[in-house]
Amino acid sequence: MRVPLTKYGLPQLVLLPAAVLALMVLLFLCPLGNGRLFGEIPLFFIFIWMLWFFRDPERTITGDETVLYSPADGTITDISGVETGDLGEKALRIGMFLSIFSVHLNRAPCTVQIESITYKKGAFKNAMSSESGRINESNDILMKRLSHPFDKLMVRQISGAIARHIVCAAKIGETYKQGEPFGMIKFGSRTELYLPVNSGAQYEVAVKIGDKVHAGVSPLVRYRV
Repeated sequence: MRVPLTKYGLPQLVLLPAAVLALMVLLFLCPLGNGRLFGEIPLFFIFIWMLWFFRDPERTITGDETVLYSPADGTITDISGVETGDLGEKALRIGMFLSIFSVHLNRAPCTVQIESITYKKGAFKNAMSSESGRINESNDILMKRLSHPFDKLMVRQISGAIARHIVCAAKIGETYKQGEPFGMIKFGSRTELYLPVNSGAQYEVAVKIGDKVHAGVSPLVRYRV
């Protein structure tokens, strides 16, 4: 039987709900009469939200390697050209903001091999801003596509104002199938997808700012073949 909760949520998935349940029991045992409800009700909703945050919904992956699917659930906040040394002089960046109500699993945008992983300490500013990718705690996963045009991509995991913990289970040299989870960012964050501009590959962006996307399901980029 499949458990619809992510393993990447440990230990918070165990400790935080357990702590809330313990508070609910203590409050229930206190001689406060009907006043206990004023504490029990918000604690109950906090308990449900904690389990909901670490959910791992089943996704149907189409397996279309001419498409780069979103590496995260959230809202598209920016689509812009940037300079990056990892993918050549210029790259296209698609930024996604993940609220505390979004699924926080990160998934491979296509079938890839992991080339490098670079963690950077930083601040914990509002992840809705594109500047947060430059100054916040982040983790860069450089990937090589295993299908035409065999170019490189990068997914950046970025902590936000609430998030304090980036999880990346990927290892250098490992292969991930399209839509396969490789980690998560806990409690509100940002994810960015980078792809090269001057690699010779022809593609078109399939989203616009404000669009809601889902990891492994929503197309971000379509290659022209």
